[in-house]
Amino acid sequence: MHDCPAQSSRFSSFVVLFAILLLVGCGESLHKQQSQVFGTMAEIVISGGTDDNAQAASNEVLREFDRLHQMMNAGKPSELSSLNEAFSKGQSANIGAELTSILGDATRLSTQSSGSFNPATGKLVETWGFHADVLKPVTPSADAISALVSKNPRMTDIVIKGSNASSANASVQLDLDEYVKGYALDRAIQLLRARGIKNALINIGGNMIAMGEKDTGPWKVGIQHPRQPGPIATLELYDGDSISSLGDYQRYYESEGKRYCHIIDPATGYPVQGVQAVTVVTKRGEHAGVLSNVASKPIFIAGPKGWREAAQRMGVEMALIVDDKGKVYITDSLARRIEFRLPKPETIEISR
Repeated sequence: MHDCPAQSSRFSSFVVLFAILLLVGCGESLHKQQSQVFGTMAEIVISGGTDDNAQAASNEVLREFDRLHQMMNAGKPSELSSLNEAFSKGQSANIGAELTSILGDATRLSTQSSGSFNPATGKLVETWGFHADVLKPVTPSADAISALVSKNPRMTDIVIKGSNASSANASVQLDLDEYVKGYALDRAIQLLRARGIKNALINIGGNMIAMGEKDTGPWKVGIQHPRQPGPIATLELYDGDSISSLGDYQRYYESEGKRYCHIIDPATGYPVQGVQAVTVVTKRGEHAGVLSNVASKPIFIAGPKGWREAAQRMGVEMALIVDDKGKVYITDSLARRIEFRLPKPETIEISR
């Protein structure tokens, strides 16, 4: 496998430029299709098969991504925003079977994470200005943040009976952005398999899942360096592997020399400090995409001191975290698969 020249990645406050995880490898016959969705760039890469089938399969997957985005957009009219409006008024709302299933799974994962993954804290996300298409510095008062945290909105506050959802806690406002990209990856695999596609790589703004391999071998991807253009490391993805990177370089703004990123700790109500990036890799499974995407947040919030316990709690064996000084912490299982790029990080700590 030969490498292509590293791509320059510069992230604005509005969009995560494609891709947080960079495709490594070029010059091959691949069918590629891109679309803007979920506030970022999605790309379907298919190896092998006929062009017509690859085109039709890619179109179907991108239509599905758009459907999910329209259904679960917390900042614009959608099934999810209608549910949030009902919660805020102390009312109930009818929801579809798919959203019912998603909320059940998200509640399970929130409990598993001990509340670090908490989609019920959408008001905090909104208060910090991260629902806006164009980010601007926001400085909420300490009292406002404390008031939101004290209301303790949780996924377990949501009661679903049949197709009817309600919450006695009016502060519950759902933001499923940390779930939906992983869910979309898992749906893409289902749709591609149904069309007979065997080899593909699906990327949603740096969240990826692999099917089969390219004709030259496993898919090879790069993990975006949080402070420099290009990848900090590369690794091979095998059939069913999913990888997700979460960083303070994605959606953020700066105010008075301090960086505020979109990753908010539900326990404090403030954007997380002390961590630049987290990468999680999960192996083939029915919900591999969801797990890699969701698990990255509890690990990010736990930081250098608690990241390993957070990964274990989420059932994740392969994880990497970069602290605010650029030190890399990595599980032994991921260290065996990864290849750091030059300049190699000065400090790497392997956890066994």
